[in-house]
Amino acid sequence: MRRASVLEWSTVIGIFDSGVGGLTVWRHVSDAAPQADLWYLADQANVPYGPRPLDEVRSIVTEVTDRLVMLGASTVVMACHTASAAALEEMRQRHPHLSFVGLEPAIKPATEWTETGRVGVLATSTTLDGPLYARVVERYAGDVEVITRPAPELVTMVETGEIDPGTIEDAVMPLVDTGIDALVLGCTHFGFLADHIAAITGSDVRIIDPAPAVAAQVLRVADLEGSGTRNFETTGDQLTFVTQLERLLH
Repeated sequence: MRRASVLEWSTVIGIFDSGVGGLTVWRHVSDAAPQADLWYLADQANVPYGPRPLDEVRSIVTEVTDRLVMLGASTVVMACHTASAAALEEMRQRHPHLSFVGLEPAIKPATEWTETGRVGVLATSTTLDGPLYARVVERYAGDVEVITRPAPELVTMVETGEIDPGTIEDAVMPLVDTGIDALVLGCTHFGFLADHIAAITGSDVRIIDPAPAVAAQVLRVADLEGSGTRNFETTGDQLTFVTQLERLLH
């Protein structure tokens, strides 16, 4: 991985997640803006964020954000629902000169689409317990019943690449059994399992992946001029990370 100076990366778009889940967002940004300079940081020394207390996640996110700022990022993308729930507003206050893009569970499109009046949210406990999630539900759910289920085990599954259809079914079917017709993927990792999830839910349940909408927001707010450089960094094991990149990004 080539190291770059801060001046060279003054318009870099920094994208981070606790692991490889944020690559679902990275992929859309990279495809739509090949000229942009992207730096992806996987904080795999601390994966998963989901089971950690909000204060601990906030402290971790502060360090990761400071790292991207040191690299000269002008836009920081929290490609992680848990990180966004814990620290998005605080990071905006800490770095008012930067553009931040975070994730919130895609409750709004789900409630606009549902015909049964029941939507499901598959996420992590920290996301579901955070104030950001509560505000989104209060703002958009209205008379729609929102049924949640934490599934941190699916994060581990994507990280390891050891896909277990039975574990996915155990996470998804309790939501399907309640009569939902829309399922929000409340963790970017889950985008890599979307086909497996759809095979379980069937065609009557719409799978809502927030990654395309988040990438579209990045394209609206970020400086996209650059040399098209792609850099990847992990706080964990580098050889494992390379294997993951090859598996997930081909």
